[in-house]
Formats: sequence, C-alpha cells, structure tokens
Amino acid sequence: FLTAQTKKSGGITAEQAAVIAKFWKNHRVKVHESLVSRSRWDNVLRNISWRVDLKSQHRHLQQINTTPVAIVEMELGKNGQ
Repeated sequence: FLTAQTKKSGGITAEQAAVIAKFWKNHRVKVHESLVSRSRWDNVLRNISWRVDLKSQHRHLQQINTTPVAIVEMELGKNGQ
C-alpha cells in the first residue's frame, strides 16, 4: 500500500513511507487493541426472551390471528459485573 502511495502523483515520499512503516511495525498491537476496545459495547446481554402474541377473539372470524406481534425482551448488564 505504501509503495503504491509513493508512486501516485501528489502521494507521499519514500522517506515518509519508511517512517509510517516503522511506526506501524512498532505500534501495530497497541493500535489494534485500541480499536477493539473502542468498538465493544460497555453492556452485555444477560437474558433474552420472546413470544408471539396472536388475536384470539374478534368480531369477524377472518380477522383472528391475522396480525401476529413478536415481543422481544432483553436484559442488559454492565461488562464485568
């Protein structure tokens, strides 16, 4: 990638590419850990339950069970607790 950037018009110089490559080699693990920690949720899923509600009574027989509704309940907790 860096080699291609040095060959582009208006790209970086070979010296700049060498500095970037050295920085990446020395700090790759720290950069990765930082990105992973920022992308995680602080909360964790403790419990999940769901059900489907159906109409069981209606004036007209054709309208029974025509629009089922799914209900999902999630319980969240803090990570590490």
